[in-house]
Amino acid sequence: MPEHGGNLRDAMRRYGEHDWLDLSTGINPHWYPAPPIAGNAWHRLPETDPALAQAAQAFYGAPRMLAVAGTQAAIQALPRLRPASRVVVSSPSYAEHAHHWQQHGHAMREVPYDELAAAVDHCDVMVICNPNNPTGAHVPAQQLLQWAERLAARGGWLVVDEAFGDTVAGSVAAQSDRGWAEGGALIVLRSVGKFFGLAGLRLGFVAAPLPLLQQLEAMLGPWAVSGPAQQVALAALCDTPWQGSMREQLARDGARLQALLARYGIASSGTALFQWWAEPRAEAFHEHMAQRGIWVRLFPRAARGIRLGLPPDEAGWRRLEQALQLWSQA
Repeated sequence: MPEHGGNLRDAMRRYGEHDWLDLSTGINPHWYPAPPIAGNAWHRLPETDPALAQAAQAFYGAPRMLAVAGTQAAIQALPRLRPASRVVVSSPSYAEHAHHWQQHGHAMREVPYDELAAAVDHCDVMVICNPNNPTGAHVPAQQLLQWAERLAARGGWLVVDEAFGDTVAGSVAAQSDRGWAEGGALIVLRSVGKFFGLAGLRLGFVAAPLPLLQQLEAMLGPWAVSGPAQQVALAALCDTPWQGSMREQLARDGARLQALLARYGIASSGTALFQWWAEPRAEAFHEHMAQRGIWVRLFPRAARGIRLGLPPDEAGWRRLEQALQLWSQA
């Protein structure tokens, strides 16, 4: 399997039982306070609550949505819903996309962001993380919709992973169910785990034309999302005061992280939830931080760099700044 952030057990095996500061995921460290779970949620088979889809459609601005056990479930299933196709995945990107399209008989190639426009007419499926994970790069919505039209005209798909899209404008989810050519589709993936800080729920949503959502639902089978996860997510999606104050806090924290890195000579980019930079000494930086109990995301190959998430508290900010100061003096 591709490597991911949040793998603290690996950190402990390699570096010991530190009081780890985990900055490796980009998940909001100020998670939504889950309400008490009704007892029957643990007892009943988890039929999908229509109110959950309605809340998701209102929150994400999509005309139609299917709840799935994390967007990972959709990422693994979508390649199985098409015959062998020419697939382009934006690079660098969330590694699971390329991994699963490649596993299911498709001719997959990874294409840098600045070359995607030239690749649209030479593929059947294009997969883009927007904003990108790990770099934060962003393709304007109007550009994505133009690409979607060109792909759909020949029965192609544009898959847009907006897992980190809750703190930026420019979602294309509202256009996912419009009259695409037969077989063509704009498919938008949204995650409850990132902005709400609830990765443990394993809950996400897919926006797409109805026939494709029906195929995906049939493939994933009944009871795809647990009852407790549905209850917590429904509360989070409907809590507009919490959402508004959290967006403001994350905007401040994201700017603070970028400014902190700049103070020590690191020019980064990203989103309100993480910062990224191309680091020529990526392995050395990762080792430097790990030795101080700070776990960051290392990208050692084509996208050679570092991604940092937000510290959860002032003690975490101080630890990070101390480690950065020592790194700048090395």
